[in-house]
Amino acid sequence: MSLGSRSLVPLLPHLGHGIGLRPPHYPRVLDGTARVDWFEVISENFMIRGGRPLDVLEKARALAPVVLHGVSMNLGGTDPLNDRHLDELAQLADRFEPAWVSEHLCWGAFGRHYAHDLLPLPYTDEALAHVAERVRRVQDRLGRRILVENVSSYLTFSHSTMAEWTFLGAVAETADCGILLDVNNIYVSAVNHGFAPTEYLAGLSRDRIGQVHLAGHSDAGTHLVDTHDHPVPSPVWALYREAVRRFGPVATLVEWDDRIPSFEEVVAEASRARAVEADVLGACRRRVHL
Repeated sequence: MSLGSRSLVPLLPHLGHGIGLRPPHYPRVLDGTARVDWFEVISENFMIRGGRPLDVLEKARALAPVVLHGVSMNLGGTDPLNDRHLDELAQLADRFEPAWVSEHLCWGAFGRHYAHDLLPLPYTDEALAHVAERVRRVQDRLGRRILVENVSSYLTFSHSTMAEWTFLGAVAETADCGILLDVNNIYVSAVNHGFAPTEYLAGLSRDRIGQVHLAGHSDAGTHLVDTHDHPVPSPVWALYREAVRRFGPVATLVEWDDRIPSFEEVVAEASRARAVEADVLGACRRRVHL
């Protein structure tokens, strides 16, 4: 598809620093006291005909911009794309007018049986062509570009022929889509597989980065696990600083999906991300003027 300029960054607003909207914080949305730059919501939780979740999303959309983030499109799978899923997602997007729509670059189902996990792909030319074609078909159905997110992983495929970041960037270029860059997932995978996380950032084009994710993870001793149940740890903050240096200001969101703390604590993490971005950009401007 062709939706205009192949540079994605100018087409997306810098929404600032948001949070993922989760059920424990619904009351703050319903009473109008949830003050944030923007919300990200899990698309599948709202692909329903009615009920309280849609009421909450209506209220959230009135308070701040909203982004739809999917977890079950199965972009990397071999099953045919689920037309019903795409129809319901298109209806949701038409109703709530999200700033953008994103999905994970992974597979998670076979024979319509869902693993309920985000499983990694082999990084091969064959997989690249397969995924890029499916992304193009999704974009054609939705009438908009989407962002695809890198997932964390705990194994690699021996027949991969390229680095993960090369594969991610090539998918974005081939499908003409954007990238949701999960900095925590980069760090988790880097530790698990022994590559330099800064090499991952260096291998990507700034023009394709439309959003950043930050989150916490757990240390299982032999490997890290992407659990989203801790504050953002120091190494991930350091990698985020490097991402800001390389890519400039990009809409950034803090994910927290388990052992969810108070609304104020999650917002404080988003505020810290805002302060980190401002500090890095300020330092860059000072160097330019020296």
